[in-house]
Amino acid sequence: MKSAWLRIDLNSDMGELPEAIADGTQELMMRSLTSVNIACGGHAGDEETMKATIEQAMRWKLAIGAHPGYPDRANFGRVELKMPVREIADSVFEQVRALAKVAAECGGRVVHVKPHGALYNQAARDREIAGAIAEGVARWSREVVLVGLAGSKMLDVFRAAGFAVAAEAFADRMYEADGTLRSRKFEDALIRDPKEAGRQALRIVERGSVVASDGTEVAVDAQTICIHGDTPGAPEIAAKVAAILRAANVRVTALD
Repeated sequence: MKSAWLRIDLNSDMGELPEAIADGTQELMMRSLTSVNIACGGHAGDEETMKATIEQAMRWKLAIGAHPGYPDRANFGRVELKMPVREIADSVFEQVRALAKVAAECGGRVVHVKPHGALYNQAARDREIAGAIAEGVARWSREVVLVGLAGSKMLDVFRAAGFAVAAEAFADRMYEADGTLRSRKFEDALIRDPKEAGRQALRIVERGSVVASDGTEVAVDAQTICIHGDTPGAPEIAAKVAAILRAANVRVTALD
């Protein structure tokens, strides 16, 4: 099925690697994006990295989003934790509020929220965890877009909580036949070739689908596509994805 969207947002998770901020890699990647999701103190990030990333994003006129994750820096928020839902809501609230404060001081504002890592993956299949994320964000504001995995339960929960939502797909990740992301424990979980990532992004926009790890076609109708900032060669991947999309007359622009 061809996607109804002739436009797409390109986002990336940022503010996670201080060295990428310092050496210019992060800002180089921003040239190809329309939105950024900024780590805000859970799995990564502090006031200094938040401020630096927000200032860079504002220079490139990118939409600013919060990227809350499990408060587990040792595992970069990529290990599932058995946190009570109340604690998840509390943590999400504190992280989003922290980023919003820094953004306001920089003259910017937070317009979307996207969970990170294990929290994101659990919320995609667990309504209680998705509800805890929505509750945490709602304590701060409901006037933001919540981003979640295309076709997942989390989007239904976010909508029911009164939020505008954006379905997300991934240019640099392989999928399973059920529409979930292939686990990073597998060598082929990441798509490292820029052209291959670009082809997957274009397929998402034009056909609303991806080819899963077993060769089956999976429906993925999305409004935003992610390119991970910590994937090796991320700036080159982002540049190729943006170029391939624009060459196909896809309008690359931030979410409304």
